[in-house]
Amino acid sequence: MELVIVQNYNSVLTLSHLYQLSDAILVHENDTVHKICSQLMNIKHISISDINKVISHQLASVLQPVYTAHSPDYYSRNPIGELLTSLVCHPEYKLLSLCNIPQMSSTSLAYSVFNWPGLLKHLRQMLIASARMEEGIDWTVNVPSVVLSGAESVTNIRHKSFNSSLANLLILRGKDVSTAVTDGFKDPLLYVPWLKAENSFSTWSSPIPFNGYEKSATLVSNSQSLLKPLDNIVRKAWNMFASRAYIHQYTKFGISEEDFLDSFTALEQIISSYTHL
Repeated sequence: MELVIVQNYNSVLTLSHLYQLSDAILVHENDTVHKICSQLMNIKHISISDINKVISHQLASVLQPVYTAHSPDYYSRNPIGELLTSLVCHPEYKLLSLCNIPQMSSTSLAYSVFNWPGLLKHLRQMLIASARMEEGIDWTVNVPSVVLSGAESVTNIRHKSFNSSLANLLILRGKDVSTAVTDGFKDPLLYVPWLKAENSFSTWSSPIPFNGYEKSATLVSNSQSLLKPLDNIVRKAWNMFASRAYIHQYTKFGISEEDFLDSFTALEQIISSYTHL
C-alpha cells in the first residue's frame, strides 16, 4: 500500500487520537517546509535532512534558553509548561502553528540587515494573513480598525477575512531586543472576545542572537491558521472513505469503519470549534 495514497487516512486517524491524549499539538506542514527549503533557502535538491533542519531550526527558536514573563531575571526552567499556559487555555483548542523569520541561505544572510520594526511588521502580517513564510504574504488582508462598544458589535465586525487568534506567543532573540515594540500583536480585534487581553498575548526574549541571525522573531500561534489544511485533509480522506478506497487495508489489521467514523467526527468537531473562534 502506497503511503502517499493513504496519507490523509493516516493523518485523520493519528490526529484524532493525538488530540485526545495531548495538551497541545505543534504542527509543521511538509508542503510549507518544502517551500521554505526551495524558495527561502535556495536548496535545489531537497532531502529529508534539509526538511528536518528547517523544522529543527524552528523548534530550537522556541526552546533555546529565554526570559519569560514568569522568569524575567533568569532563563525559564519550564519553557514547555509556560508555553502551554500561554497558548492552550481551553481544551477544545490544541493546534499550534509556528512562524520564524528571517530564514534564508547563508549566502543571502551575509548581505542582509534586519531591524525590529521590519521583522515585526512582516510577522504580524503573516499572522493575520495566515502565511507560513515571508515570501508571498498577502498584504491586502487587514484587521478591522473600527472598535464599537458591546460584545455583539465587536463580534459583528469580525469579518473572518483575517486569521483570528485564541492566543499568541512572540519570541524575540538578538541585538537590541529590549527596543522591540510589540504593540501590533496586542490589538484586541486579533483575538476572541471571550478571553481577557492579558491572557491572549505573551512575549519571551533573549539578547543572544540565534543560529547566526543577528535578530530573529518566532510566533507560536493558537489560531485559525491550520483550519484550511485540516479541512483539506478531512475532505480528501472522506471522499476516499465514501468510495471505500483502501479500507480493506485497514480492516485486516483491526481498524474498523466505525473507527474511521469516530475519527472523522472528532476532527469535524475541531474544525467547527476553530471556525467559530
